[in-house]
Amino acid sequence: MTSPLRVFVVDDEALARTRMKQLLEDCHQELPVVCAGEADNGFSALQALKTQVVDVVLVDIHMPEMDGLELAKRLSDLPHPPAVIFSTAYDDYAIKAFELAATDYILKPVRLNRLLEALRRIKPVLQDAAAPLAHGSFLSVIERGRVILVPLDDILYMKAELKYITVVTEDKEYLLEGALTQLEHDFPERFVRIHRNCLVSSAQLHGFERTGEVDGEPHWQAVLKNGMHLPVSRRQWQVLRGMLKSG
Repeated sequence: MTSPLRVFVVDDEALARTRMKQLLEDCHQELPVVCAGEADNGFSALQALKTQVVDVVLVDIHMPEMDGLELAKRLSDLPHPPAVIFSTAYDDYAIKAFELAATDYILKPVRLNRLLEALRRIKPVLQDAAAPLAHGSFLSVIERGRVILVPLDDILYMKAELKYITVVTEDKEYLLEGALTQLEHDFPERFVRIHRNCLVSSAQLHGFERTGEVDGEPHWQAVLKNGMHLPVSRRQWQVLRGMLKSG
């Protein structure tokens, strides 16, 4: 099943945003599409889109704080920049809009067929929304139909359970599908394996603590900087001990 296009609507007029969301609902009969959020100016939109991946931004040009042209310029710097479709009552900004690599330029009042035509040109940012996407200093996870960018610096550890991975930060837990081995491969300097089902952030690792013995074998726990303790498997302790000696 094709994932719906995630569309973010930016317009300083509440009625215009409502109208656009209604049009998006009407589009869904012919093209899978969902409104992933909205903002009433470019600055608010940019803040939201720094932590949320969408496929396309439908944006007005004349807005307070940050206009649509400046927003389009800033969006191009994101790790996964969305396509931009301008929706405006003014036709004299079209050349500037296309210089900013806009996908389309729609004049208000927006008609359903014209919007569909523009949206059909969009290629989804994520081809497989179920897989964790690693890029730069973020990890992409799906939450309630939205793609959230979780900073790697915020992650304490990641634990595999059945076919899911729980990504744990100080404030929140995220659930995603995927394999720890892939994340371990993608971020070898950022995460250390302490168990077959657990990767710990190297930056958050304070040290190791011996907890006793079973059948003559010592048991160890990883101690995080926030005081959290996580079990270390006997097999992995041999690998970690070798790394510590060589380091």
